[in-house]
Amino acid sequence: MASVVQDSQEALIQELSHHGGSGSMQLVSFRLGQEEYGVEITKVQEIILMGEITRVPQTPEYIKGLINLRSTVIPIVDLRLRFGLMPQEPTDETRIMVVNVRGKTIGIIVDAVSEVLRIHRDQIAPPPPTVAGLGQKYLTGLVKLDKRLLILLDIERILGDDDTDFGGM
Repeated sequence: MASVVQDSQEALIQELSHHGGSGSMQLVSFRLGQEEYGVEITKVQEIILMGEITRVPQTPEYIKGLINLRSTVIPIVDLRLRFGLMPQEPTDETRIMVVNVRGKTIGIIVDAVSEVLRIHRDQIAPPPPTVAGLGQKYLTGLVKLDKRLLILLDIERILGDDDTDFGGM
């Protein structure tokens, strides 16, 4: 089982590293707590300020509700809660990243959006095999930057899990 997960992660890294033809790809980096994460820029539709979110009853705690984005109603997921982190009140830096996952538009709340990065495939390392839980399921790799490490996420797995049902929204 571990080798199947390892093989699929290596295949994802290989696939990610071939975007753009030159062996480079672009990521949108963002913060949750003290950690820095990244997702492929092709998955991100736009980044918006926090606004009024309409709560929907009987949904998981991490599904904060719905917003009306230019006449399109989209569900909003608090990524802190989805990852099991402590809730936090929105700040001036809090943003909603609107992403496209399996044909659906979903907003994810992040603490702050940092920057758009262009990285080379040599900067992506597979996640350590000892990482359990979130790492094994949602982590695509680690991006080695000058003095920091960026956690590369598979946003489709995070938001497209079987236990995440946006069908009724």
